[in-house]
Amino acid sequence: MAEIGSNAQQLALLVAAMGIGFGVYAGLARSASWTRVAERAVYAVTALVSVAIGSLAVAFALSDFSIMYVAETSARAMPLPYRLAALWGGQDGSLLLWLWILTAYSTAAVVSQRHSNRVLMPWVTAILLGNQLFFLVLLNFFTNPFELFAPGQAPSDGAGLNPLLQHPLMTIHPVMLYTGFVGFAVPFAFGFAALITGELGTTWFRTTRRWSIFAWATLGVGVLLGGRWAYEVLGWGGYWAWDPVENASFMPWLLATAFLHSVMIQEKRNMLRIWNLALIGLTYTLCLFGTFLTRSGIVQSVHAFAQTEWFGRVFLAYVATMGVAFFVPLILRRKQLRSPNRLESAVSREASFVLNNWVFVAILFVVFTGTMFPVLTEAVQGVKTTVGPKFFNTLGGPLALLLLLLTGVGPLIAWRRASTTSLRRQFVWPCLWALAMATALLVGIGMGARTGWYAFTAWTLSAFVVGTIVQEYGRALRARMRNGESAPRALATLLRRNQRRYGGYVVHLGIVFILAGAAGAAFNEERLENVKPGDTIEMDGYELRYMTAQPLPQQHFGGAVARVALFRDGEPLATMTPEKRVYWLEQQPASIPAIRSTLREDLYLLLTAVEADGSATLKIHRNPLVAWVWIGGVTFVLGTLLVMWPHPDPRG
Repeated sequence: MAEIGSNAQQLALLVAAMGIGFGVYAGLARSASWTRVAERAVYAVTALVSVAIGSLAVAFALSDFSIMYVAETSARAMPLPYRLAALWGGQDGSLLLWLWILTAYSTAAVVSQRHSNRVLMPWVTAILLGNQLFFLVLLNFFTNPFELFAPGQAPSDGAGLNPLLQHPLMTIHPVMLYTGFVGFAVPFAFGFAALITGELGTTWFRTTRRWSIFAWATLGVGVLLGGRWAYEVLGWGGYWAWDPVENASFMPWLLATAFLHSVMIQEKRNMLRIWNLALIGLTYTLCLFGTFLTRSGIVQSVHAFAQTEWFGRVFLAYVATMGVAFFVPLILRRKQLRSPNRLESAVSREASFVLNNWVFVAILFVVFTGTMFPVLTEAVQGVKTTVGPKFFNTLGGPLALLLLLLTGVGPLIAWRRASTTSLRRQFVWPCLWALAMATALLVGIGMGARTGWYAFTAWTLSAFVVGTIVQEYGRALRARMRNGESAPRALATLLRRNQRRYGGYVVHLGIVFILAGAAGAAFNEERLENVKPGDTIEMDGYELRYMTAQPLPQQHFGGAVARVALFRDGEPLATMTPEKRVYWLEQQPASIPAIRSTLREDLYLLLTAVEADGSATLKIHRNPLVAWVWIGGVTFVLGTLLVMWPHPDPRG
């Protein structure tokens, strides 16, 4: 397997280099035949890289420990799904996975455009192959996943995968993240090709709209899955800690969201042409920068891969090269990209979108500054100084609330210029929804004083946005039903004829659920108790009765599992079984929480220690509204599917 995979990597490097030359020549000569040759090079590289990653997967499945990478990240005792997931559990395999996804995207893009955009395609293929070439150079010369032990030196068993990664979500979370990261290579390549060729109209972003939405959605889902993994595995009771690697995936998502909003202004009013190209260039550059952060060692993270200084320098040089290469032609083309149209009124939909974009950029600035603060302080003062969640929450929280407000305001304002009459008519019902929520919080259940201004404002604004969405759907459905359509048919027609708008509202609803759920952290409570068998802990109406702790013998880990009976108001609810594990091979502990989740709150129980006399130390978290974060994620995916779902042309 090692020889097959290594040879495939080497041949792919040669083909990619040749394909870049073919693409550049085809673009300069405007040669259709050489463009086809460059496109075939894309197909060939995809096939060769598929052979390489398939060979590595087989090596993991068969526990071929003659390959160093397999021995470093896998072990015979690991179940097959985790042995396969170990392929991307280290630096070498994760880069090969990145490359393979990039080649798959490249092939799909070339196939989809085989009869169109022939001026752009030679440059698109050259740019995509150029990205592939860099990763092939890394894999062949610097971090080869097929490197072998010397004869007779191969171990009989591997070192095993980090126990924190031995979780079902890790079989899909990295793949989703990389699918999002890498997906932006396609709109980046088309935008870059448009700058090179001078084809600066709407073709490049219309062609890649679905690609951008898909990459944005998969990156968002990857971020949410990472939060769920942290919630279930890391044992600290939360799902987002503003960790540098978490931030590395969040930053390009922010810019991509800004791009998907601002590109509508270019489509509608032919404005923000420079801005939109800059956004897509920065988005992909940040995707590469996030990969650099994960592997450079310049910031510390539980998510980071092995740290090598030389690798960080090489990768940072590549990130800088790609950024400069994109922005130099953007600057040179700035006069051609200027639009004659300007904002006609500050009270217009395009003005709200512009403000929306600036808020996204402001949040990005906060996240980037906080993430890189240790690097900046070390460069200036010689000492690394980190900032905690308080920094991000204090500066980013108000910006997130402003963004939530704009989510509800944008759909209510007309394009170009909104009249006073239309504003009054549009805002009445959403404002009443918000007022009802504020009244319920302040008067009905007295929640406003307990949660503080952030949670109170977040839930009030969430009601405002929900009111906007319900009003928009209600008016559109009533208009169609007055023409004789049934409610289901009217809804189907709306989603078919204007799926971007009405599917987008569902996406907004998902974001509202996520932010409303996150605001529930204002109610979080935590207790640490040492209990003996039969002891009871009371917490906000719950009773937790510790019964016993039993040994947990498994093939590759041991430890203890506690049995805790859960009651509410005297009624039995469940038996919770938190675990404390020690993985034998890796000699690493792990706490597996027991979680009882409802729409109202999560009860999150950790076993932190078991004593010789049978007593145990339990940590209990009560986390309100966490379920709405995951419900929001599902709603987000549903809305994205509605936006992207292909509908047959009724004229066909």
